[in-house]
Amino acid sequence: MTTFKEKLRCATWNVHRTRGRDGRVDPARIQQCIATRLAPLHPHVLALQEADAECRPHARLLDIDSIAEVTGLAYAHDTPDLRWGPQSDGFLGTILFLHPGLPRLHADVIDLPGHCHRGAIAVETLLENRPVRICSAHLSLSQALRIVQMRILGQYLRRRPAMQTIFLGDFNEWRPWGGAMFNRHVVGTKLEGPNPRTFPSHRPLFPLDRILTDAPGRVTETQVLTGADLVAASDHLPLFGVVALS
Repeated sequence: MTTFKEKLRCATWNVHRTRGRDGRVDPARIQQCIATRLAPLHPHVLALQEADAECRPHARLLDIDSIAEVTGLAYAHDTPDLRWGPQSDGFLGTILFLHPGLPRLHADVIDLPGHCHRGAIAVETLLENRPVRICSAHLSLSQALRIVQMRILGQYLRRRPAMQTIFLGDFNEWRPWGGAMFNRHVVGTKLEGPNPRTFPSHRPLFPLDRILTDAPGRVTETQVLTGADLVAASDHLPLFGVVALS
């Protein structure tokens, strides 16, 4: 039986459709980084963005079974309704893996509007008999659209049972203070978490990738993973953090 000690170890990484800084599309390079850099951190939650092809049919790029094996995590999109289509592994490039000890009680994919189609996946689970929701998203480059997208996610939360929610992914918000998109009046709940710089990978200037929760001050041990292998593999660096239950 897994003991989580009321904490979830979370990692998120935008893998840039496996295109590295050298312009080469190389899924094996991403797989290797996941195996050697992310898996040793023993995450309970792993969220990937831009992990399917950009255009329809949003075809698969990665070996999902291999990622599940090296991380010990379970692929969360094992039913067709949680994937964009039969050739996809995720929903608009967002793919979520969860520890096998986290039962999937309910899951939805959420369409988010914009010039570039964006989306999110939300999974409700139990952590040591406490309900918790994990939501991974990839938001727009436009601040106005990000506000609308976060409002839609906030409305989704209002329709679901109340529980602590963890947001992680590429939010494309470069302002360290978070901008209007994280305002309580937009989302309906107060999201907090550190904002370390993750983009661009070769010289991180902007905190585009976040791990947030609506339990204030409960995201700890945050670290941006660095190294020549990660810089070569994607334009974003992976982000890791520990989220405690309120």
